[in-house]
Amino acid sequence: MLAASGCATTANNPKDPFEGFNRAMFAVNEGLDVVVKPVAQGYDYVAPLPVKVLVGNFFGNLWDVWTALNNLLQGKGEQAVSDAGRVLVNSTIGIGGAFDVAAEMGLAKHSEDFGQTLGKWGVADGPYFYWPLIGPRTTRDTFGWMVDTFLFYDPVWRLDDIPLRNSLLATRYIHLRASLLPTDKVVEEAAFDKYNYIRDAYLQHRRSEILDGEVPHEVPEDQSLR
Repeated sequence: MLAASGCATTANNPKDPFEGFNRAMFAVNEGLDVVVKPVAQGYDYVAPLPVKVLVGNFFGNLWDVWTALNNLLQGKGEQAVSDAGRVLVNSTIGIGGAFDVAAEMGLAKHSEDFGQTLGKWGVADGPYFYWPLIGPRTTRDTFGWMVDTFLFYDPVWRLDDIPLRNSLLATRYIHLRASLLPTDKVVEEAAFDKYNYIRDAYLQHRRSEILDGEVPHEVPEDQSLR
């Protein structure tokens, strides 16, 4: 998906009116990644695959709680029930989410966030931004990310034990960065302009997520989802 969606780059993209600021923040993140990437590579090299699967399952189980609520808000009741069932099964039989027992029972995993919910409700993308640390977001998805992280979903941020909270946050983000390592070479080889590539890939991917992978009917530009 990333490789296919990022091939075409567009100068002066109307969705990116603050490109100067965004490119500066992109450069900041590239500088930070000089430190973060080697740590992720070390984690990827040292941690056995079963450990990485357990870590991904644990944090994925936390996200399933929020996914269930967002599916409900989007009117997808069947998926919401399935996601709630996943949380119940994996939090108990799956030992706190470490094992994805629900998948073996036929409960498919979904991923929804509040930005997608807003998109389903018809909220437009708004201008594109590239933020320090959190990376690419539309204006709508920036607001959605804040709701996801600080208002509703993220129980890790709510932990009173600061050392434990920081350790879990670090583990999650290093695990996430490690999961993106395979795409690094693809981006470097495919992109004449890495910034444009990532922006265009992000915007197309988010559009696909909001539409649940469906191809929309052709409509005039001012009526299309954006």
